[in-house]
Amino acid sequence: MQIYIKNLSFNAILGLLDFERKKPQKIIVDAKIKYNQKDGNFIDYAKVAELIKSTIITNKFLLIEDALKKLVSEIKDKFPPSCQIKLKISKPDILNDCIVGAKIKKNFKKN
Repeated sequence: MQIYIKNLSFNAILGLLDFERKKPQKIIVDAKIKYNQKDGNFIDYAKVAELIKSTIITNKFLLIEDALKKLVSEIKDKFPPSCQIKLKISKPDILNDCIVGAKIKKNFKKN
């Protein structure tokens, strides 16, 4: 089974530059989580979305890469049936002529 979250948008402090540390900017997160569905268990995408938002907003990461690593760890911890997590964080307003970001894909041993 797989759930996905596309274009989760919110404002947060994320980045190294002086102006990024002072004022929250728009962040967009996409997530795909594959998991083993057994005995009626499932992963609630609303809870995943809230975890993503709260983790990024609370931690005020300097690097997108650090945010991605922390999110993978938090998702796997809170949703153990996860066997693959793909995350992408984009910052659409940081540069005038493009959208920038980073992504991660992590596979876990199937339960």
